[in-house]
Amino acid sequence: MKKYLFLGLIVPALILISSCDKLSDYKKAEQTINTDDMTRIVKEFGSDDFQGRKPFTAGEDSAIAFLTREYKRIGLEPCNNGSYLQEVPMVEVTDVPNDKMIITFKKIKLALNYQSDFVAFSKRLVNEIKLENSEIVFAGYGIIAPEYNWNDYEGIDVKDKIVIVFVNDPGFGTNNTDFFKGNSMTYYGRWTYKYEEAARQGAKGLLIIHENEPAGYPWSVVLNGATIPKLYLQPEDNYMSMCAIEGWLTWDAAEKLFLSTGYKLSELKENAKKQGFKSFDMNATVDFSMRSSHRFATSHNVIGILPGTDHADEIIVYSSHWDHLGVGSPQNGDSIYNGAVDNGTTTAWMLEIAEAFANLEKRPSRSIMIFSPTSEEQGLLGSKYYAEHPLYPLIKTVANFNNDLMLPYGRNKDVMITGYGQSELDDYVARFAPEYDRYVLADPNPHTGMYYRADHFSFARVGVPAIYARGNCDSREHGKEWALAKEKDWLTNYYHKPTDQYNSATWDLSGIADDAKLLFRIGYELANDTIFPKWKEGSEFKEVREKK
Repeated sequence: MKKYLFLGLIVPALILISSCDKLSDYKKAEQTINTDDMTRIVKEFGSDDFQGRKPFTAGEDSAIAFLTREYKRIGLEPCNNGSYLQEVPMVEVTDVPNDKMIITFKKIKLALNYQSDFVAFSKRLVNEIKLENSEIVFAGYGIIAPEYNWNDYEGIDVKDKIVIVFVNDPGFGTNNTDFFKGNSMTYYGRWTYKYEEAARQGAKGLLIIHENEPAGYPWSVVLNGATIPKLYLQPEDNYMSMCAIEGWLTWDAAEKLFLSTGYKLSELKENAKKQGFKSFDMNATVDFSMRSSHRFATSHNVIGILPGTDHADEIIVYSSHWDHLGVGSPQNGDSIYNGAVDNGTTTAWMLEIAEAFANLEKRPSRSIMIFSPTSEEQGLLGSKYYAEHPLYPLIKTVANFNNDLMLPYGRNKDVMITGYGQSELDDYVARFAPEYDRYVLADPNPHTGMYYRADHFSFARVGVPAIYARGNCDSREHGKEWALAKEKDWLTNYYHKPTDQYNSATWDLSGIADDAKLLFRIGYELANDTIFPKWKEGSEFKEVREKK
């Protein structure tokens, strides 16, 4: 009897000791995450020496050399036949548009000015694009969404015509979550979808009417992205299946255009939100031309791995894009777009998490992949290429933890989840956030469509549960209003501008270190589990995963 009692006491004690060892292991590893390392990383990665880290430039060489050095220092293993690099074949397109776009209605001619009224570009790999008396069609939001019983192209022929549409989707501004997703942008609201759909309908071109709030960014962001050489993945058909012209109109330019043809833009916008809205020919034409040059080259994703033990074939991915905009139009005498926040701070976040995993005394069951994709700024190209050419089976890829634009303004109480409600990864954040005296917050600006604008989307669209979570809206020291004001200031004065530089006087990386600790903790839990998180009901990605 005493023998069994003794064993009964020993077994729980051993379990408790084992549990404490496990706890102390991840806690000790977590303590390696610190702001000194982060500062070192961001200061170098976001310095002028890296020339804005644009692919195909010396900045790419510097970024890859830096990341490779850091991966080796941490102890990550190369995972592509002994290399940390995955080649991404791309083409750089330099467009030289005519400085005028001429709209003709009856005998009235309206000249729109390049950059101040419109921007235009083309994916097609041809030397010249010409629009001559091309008919114009207005197609509402440019959306075909059967699940919402919505078709802006119904009853209208857009073949070889120029289509004009609003940005975002009809749900924006309605606060009606039963109509599309209310103020939360769906993928139908993204410019990428609108260009793709117009091409499927046979349109020659698509122009999107820009507005700051529904777009989620000011005209300056459109301008900066549209007026530099653009990168695309190398196509099989020279992108001849895409529209000849893609572009944007300012609201003021669109208003002038529609007034000249007898329509009031604000009224059209309200009507275009209504079920049964009919698109129409505008009885106007456009004349415009553009020359283009092309350069084929190879960029690189940078990928390392910490192999797991019992389930090493199951992969958890942490990602942060390495690229930015390079050298561009000077602003106040500075032409280097450093990208210290976009995406230097997040690169520091990812590398610190990698180092924490590397410092565990016992490796987790599952493998940890550290992924630095190229060309996020040009349309998530590096992550898209990886999703189409994965080094590890996607069905064995457990989850993706991606981040972007992590603001360096101190510690936060909140953990803001962009795309909240998409997957069970949200539940992991809700479970562990209180351990760090934090709470979960859904992105207060879902209309910006950020869930579709960063590299986690490339994983999501192939079915891998992916999350974008960081502190953002509730400063531990200054409160909510201060935090949101800082975010607004950063988006207005620093986003995609040469001013996005490291600043020792104003930066505080402690909040990003907190985010790293939390996301490390969640990844550690998943890495020692056998569960595969699922997409939630209502997610557009649920069916994709279930088909695999």
